[in-house]
Amino acid sequence: MTQSSGNSPFRGVGGACIFLIGFMGSGKTHWGKIWAQQAGLDFYDLDELIEKREAKTIAAIFEKQGEGYFRKIETDTLKTFEGKENCIIACGGGTACFNDNMQWMNENGTTIYLYATPSCILSRVKEEKDKRPLINKHNEAELLFFIEQKLKEREPFYSQAKITLPVTGLNEKSLLTINI
Repeated sequence: MTQSSGNSPFRGVGGACIFLIGFMGSGKTHWGKIWAQQAGLDFYDLDELIEKREAKTIAAIFEKQGEGYFRKIETDTLKTFEGKENCIIACGGGTACFNDNMQWMNENGTTIYLYATPSCILSRVKEEKDKRPLINKHNEAELLFFIEQKLKEREPFYSQAKITLPVTGLNEKSLLTINI
């Protein structure tokens, strides 16, 4: 968690948390930290909280316990934010797509989808394959195809976000200009 002090003119609806969603590599953690500091909000990375809780990496959880187990603890960890206010949470790329999490986030805060094109995502994640269990066995051509297919699968969930922000053109003040 990154904490910020001071009062911010920006808050989620009713002071509720802001949930950043989007595909891996869309910048949820990067922008979440910056925006939380700019807005004087606390920042949490859902994957980091899970790794701390489980005392292993996301990749190790996927490998040893499987995706089903990971998705359950992901949902459990997400729901610890019920009633929390004035924070930004960077969710994992698949968080919105399982266990009715998207509906829960929309009911408990403001959801912002950071939209990135498949080629933009590829350029960001291809050097981090070892940290990302869903992509670590693909070459570049396979990886682009995988990203395109996963985005098609996930788009119905991502599109339920209250706000969509294209990642091209984002800057430190982008979040502060949103009228929520």
